[in-house]
Amino acid sequence: MSVGSMELNRYEVPQTSLLRKRMVQGGLVRANSTDRHHLHSDFRLLIPSDYRPSSENGAQMVVYRKKKLFFPGQNHFSECNLDTAQGRNSEDSSISWTQKKKGLKDSEEWKKKKSRILSKMRALGKINLALIIARMPTIEKLPDKVLQQIFSYLSPYQTLAAGRVCRRWRELTYGPALWQFVSFRANHGGIQVTNLDYFINLIGTRFTELKVTELATDLITPNVLHELAGRCPRLEHLTLDFSTAMQLHDFTDLQCFPSRLRGLTLCLGENIFLEGFLRKVYTFISSVEILHIIGTYEKVEDEEEEVFETVNVNKLKQYLPNLRVVNLWGVPFITDENVDQLSSNCAHLECLCVNYSTKVTGSSLQLVLQRCKKLRSLFLAYTSLNNELIQMIDWSKTKIEELDIRGTDLSSEALIHLLTSLPHLVWLDASWQEHFNDQVLDTWMQSGAMSNIQYLNLDTCDSLSEATLTELVSRHGHQLHGLNLGGHHKLLEYFWMNMIPKLRNIK
Repeated sequence: MSVGSMELNRYEVPQTSLLRKRMVQGGLVRANSTDRHHLHSDFRLLIPSDYRPSSENGAQMVVYRKKKLFFPGQNHFSECNLDTAQGRNSEDSSISWTQKKKGLKDSEEWKKKKSRILSKMRALGKINLALIIARMPTIEKLPDKVLQQIFSYLSPYQTLAAGRVCRRWRELTYGPALWQFVSFRANHGGIQVTNLDYFINLIGTRFTELKVTELATDLITPNVLHELAGRCPRLEHLTLDFSTAMQLHDFTDLQCFPSRLRGLTLCLGENIFLEGFLRKVYTFISSVEILHIIGTYEKVEDEEEEVFETVNVNKLKQYLPNLRVVNLWGVPFITDENVDQLSSNCAHLECLCVNYSTKVTGSSLQLVLQRCKKLRSLFLAYTSLNNELIQMIDWSKTKIEELDIRGTDLSSEALIHLLTSLPHLVWLDASWQEHFNDQVLDTWMQSGAMSNIQYLNLDTCDSLSEATLTELVSRHGHQLHGLNLGGHHKLLEYFWMNMIPKLRNIK
């Protein structure tokens, strides 16, 4: 067979084959021609004139070249050189390249290049990371005022720890702006002062903007009080804790005391008499508006134990004409006579608290309510209130908005008289009242005096039934912001599932 016939047979496609149909559809050959010379004009088969197929050439190579599309009638073809020498077996060439590639990877030169490339990549990565971090907003770039605001939420010990981070943070954390509210009572979470002289020196540098402070017994000395008076002009609230004192310091040389106080708290000791100390400070505390005297109720083990009057309340009230809040919490020697004496010189009194003062019976309340027309809050928890005395008071003429009668053991009649006569009542704590029964609650609801109630505590009032409490929530649940019904074991899940949707304003 001649070479021409071999070429013809090699490139001839049968008329009935599926391949030919696809070639006709694609425009590669004409429908009625089988000659290789009648291929579509866009493609032309390139075979060198001296081409002789042989086994030495290996795989036969077929090359087409596409006609350049210019104007019709012109046949321009792109150049294409066919080198039979390059038509070797692709597998042999790929194998030889793979072998060369493997040999290159094993060479020392390639290992050196690879290490240099990797080191450069790592260096570039570090540079890019540094640039990214430099552009990111960090805490170091925050202004001083913002950092001070952040540090103000830290406890004193955390603030001191933050000062060890860097010099800038040390200057901020040791500045007076962050030391405005400081407690030096270690037993109550405050700072423990171990060096008194060093503490006195710090008052003039770090605590010049002090507003609220608490002093433990060991720190209540003439030198400390003198420094606070001279170095802390903004001091407004001072707590003096004498509860752990065994003996007072000598205040004979005390000549100065903070004179711009708005709040003064005295924590009493069992057998520590403060009259000598108070005699030195009476003239400096006329600006006080809030007075807290915290007694030793929790330390009294025997009710028959002798109680000493460690503070002269009658003399104290003479130097406090501007009192608005008086809190005599757990003071065992406070009686109705003391309450009467306080009210005689406190026309601006708005809040009176005698919680856990067991000697108070309520005999002075009539005069207190008549003298103190601005009184809004009255706290009488765990006092020895007398039912007859409570019923004798005309509560309707008062403007009491907050009332605490926990554990006072008032009778049902006294409770009805008291609650139905307080139309302005907003906050009530009547927990642990054995005689607070359905009749009291029904009468109170029907009187219309509950129209302003927002906070109600009926914890462990065992005499109340589920039906009455359901009526309470149904009628007044929409206005309540706080409700405590703890201790009522008869209130099951069904009750709360039905009542909670009606408490729309609970906070």
